[in-house]
Amino acid sequence: MPSRRAVIGALLGGSVGAATLTEARSYLDRFAPLSGGVWGAATAGTSERVATPYGRATVRYDDAGIPTVQGVNEGALYFAVGYVHAADRLFEMDLIRRRMRGTLSAAVGERTVESDRFHVQMDFERAAEASWRTVRDTPTGDAMRAYAAGVEAQRTSDPLPLEFRLLDYEPGPWTPVDSMLVEKQISWGLTGSFRTLRRAAAVDALGESAASTLYPDRMDHEVPILRGEGSSGDGDAASVAATNVGVPRDDTLSSLGSWLDAFESGPGVGSNSWLVDGEHTASGAPLLANDPHLTLMAPPVWYQMHQRRPGMRVAGVTFPGVPFVVIGENDAGAWGFTNTGADVLDVYTYETRDGEYRYGDEWRSFDAEERTIDVAGGDDRTVTTRKTVHGPVIERDGRRVGVAWTGLQGSRTAIAVHELDRSGGREEALAALRKFDTPTQNAVYADRDGNTAFWVTGLIPVRRTDGEAVRGDRVFDGSTGEGEWPGYEPYGQPDRDDGWLPFAEKPGVRDPEYVATANQRVVDDPGHYLSDAYAAPFRARRIYDLLDERAAADEPFDLADMRRVQRDVLDERARLFVPAILDARDAMGERTRNAADRLAEWDYRMDRDSRAALVFELFVERYRGAVFDPVFDAAGLDDAYYPNDWVLLTLDPDGRWFADPPADGVDPRTRPALVASAMAATATHIDESGYETYGDYNRTAIDHPFDLEFLNYPRLPTDGSPATVRNFRRESGVGSSFRLLARFDGDPSLGMLPGGNDGEYFSDHYSDQLRAWADAEYRPLRPATDGDPAIRFDPADPTDSGGGADE
Repeated sequence: MPSRRAVIGALLGGSVGAATLTEARSYLDRFAPLSGGVWGAATAGTSERVATPYGRATVRYDDAGIPTVQGVNEGALYFAVGYVHAADRLFEMDLIRRRMRGTLSAAVGERTVESDRFHVQMDFERAAEASWRTVRDTPTGDAMRAYAAGVEAQRTSDPLPLEFRLLDYEPGPWTPVDSMLVEKQISWGLTGSFRTLRRAAAVDALGESAASTLYPDRMDHEVPILRGEGSSGDGDAASVAATNVGVPRDDTLSSLGSWLDAFESGPGVGSNSWLVDGEHTASGAPLLANDPHLTLMAPPVWYQMHQRRPGMRVAGVTFPGVPFVVIGENDAGAWGFTNTGADVLDVYTYETRDGEYRYGDEWRSFDAEERTIDVAGGDDRTVTTRKTVHGPVIERDGRRVGVAWTGLQGSRTAIAVHELDRSGGREEALAALRKFDTPTQNAVYADRDGNTAFWVTGLIPVRRTDGEAVRGDRVFDGSTGEGEWPGYEPYGQPDRDDGWLPFAEKPGVRDPEYVATANQRVVDDPGHYLSDAYAAPFRARRIYDLLDERAAADEPFDLADMRRVQRDVLDERARLFVPAILDARDAMGERTRNAADRLAEWDYRMDRDSRAALVFELFVERYRGAVFDPVFDAAGLDDAYYPNDWVLLTLDPDGRWFADPPADGVDPRTRPALVASAMAATATHIDESGYETYGDYNRTAIDHPFDLEFLNYPRLPTDGSPATVRNFRRESGVGSSFRLLARFDGDPSLGMLPGGNDGEYFSDHYSDQLRAWADAEYRPLRPATDGDPAIRFDPADPTDSGGGADE
């Protein structure tokens, strides 16, 4: 029987064989519901009264376990927020900081050593310390110190959550730097991408022409976020010239890129948002929608709450570990975010010798340090970390690259979100967003006075080679000074006045009639390089089609319209490609034609009770493999190199990928033959699986990090696909991590989490919102203000009343 840490390490490390999983379940079933010791730890209630040095506060919970935290001042408020986060999500918070520090193996053993190796080499901890230096002497720093004190008050007074008992360790003290590590994790999950390494490997294996087909600089569609003329609300568009300098052929980096795949932002991470101005609404007030698409897990990524103190009332979702509301609304306005997809990470190679690397005319010593990875139940590892002028060096099996990433610097994002929570309208919100350094985001905002805005946020580097601006879609030669970032200071404070795209020149607009973002290209001609890795346009096209249709009907928008858009499940992939499937019927056998004919009268909606939706989704998976796998296998590439479905479904049927595949040993194919083959495989799979409808296949798989049945959320049928507005990606565990519909007409805004607010398994609120989320329902964002508080925070000094928390 493996040790407890080895079992959990296997689960957390992601390399779990069937035997290990069976042993793990056998072992941990002893800790399942009604186990006396664990039951006591998990159900011990929080204290009704908690001593605080900051002033009085109260916490009331609604019937979904969503707290309303009210304090007499900021310190009192954020102390209570920290206490509440720790009470419901302490293990999640500790897991994040361990992952980012590279100390998971000290708790769980061998299976997370590679994760720790990567995170130690990147040295996210030093980056978090740089961000804390940026924040500590500001009001935001004071708020974060109060928050950390609240976390500590809970951690040191109440029984630890179930997971700590299973792993048999105790978490250390929580500090403001830990909150900054959570911020770094969020930023990395949205912008940490080594796609330039994959592109370089694809060029080497397939040639520049074929690789350019897979990863085009610009997808050929007409649905950018900002349609029509103009990309910026202030000044002129940036006049930086973008020079494409090609991609070097370098097969030595392909294995390094494969190792790094496990630590990048996951496939499908994205979001939707849109807003409509008051001129087009029935109420005369704006409407705003947002649903960020992040990893779906138990408990959810987000923690929902209401925060109140004199002069501020804010509601929405927070990241456990960080005190502020990130997406939500206050008395003045509402806001949401989607991922811009801006390219903010570059990779460098160097000429090296005996502990030195060449940089221009100099040979410089690597900034080297020996680090130890503690491994519970195993041998500790020693890792030599190296840094250059560009940042950390990532190395594996003798291959190494330098990495520059905007998140390795001190960031003002915590200040930005704190100020956004306190903002009094659009101009104050935009002023706050200027400080939103990482990650790069598409921000939408609307206020109660009718003002609206869209703006791209975040530090976006202007790369230079020999003084000329260049694109960032290649591996740079760091020794010759290619792709330099003026103003960049890894693990320090950036010079924000030099080397970055100015906020006023980022794509943005005030008072659009309506605007929609779905991670697509931001603007057709930005005048500067932003990225080459935008999402396929399927969701964006559908949102804009629905908004355009409603606007053309000359009928005002209302919240029901916004809800219909957010719940929409028409798949634009199907509209695009079903005709090609039906055109290939003559190449199919009778059984395969019967499956294809399900699509003939289909409305392209990915409904759970649809048989046609089942056929289409399984077909796309198999068609993707039929087109790319033979070429990739022959070229030594794997499915990490799959392009997006827009590329797949718009390949020229008479082009090279069919007539002259770009790899030795792959015979010419025809598209109808591959369509027929994929449909035949689809029909076989449906017969063998016993699936009757899409909902039999498209079920929630939202799991706890331990992946134990009693801790995982129930499997429920749901609607939607990777390409629908109501987004659900069964294959990658990504989907709508929170749904927000904000209004300003006197009625409450709406929201919904995919699971439960409380991370304690034995809580009534562990998964109580899951079914409603799967059914695309909503809850009003209404604070809990009635009845006695569940928790009261009283000054430690009984003579210090601190005022009333319920004012």
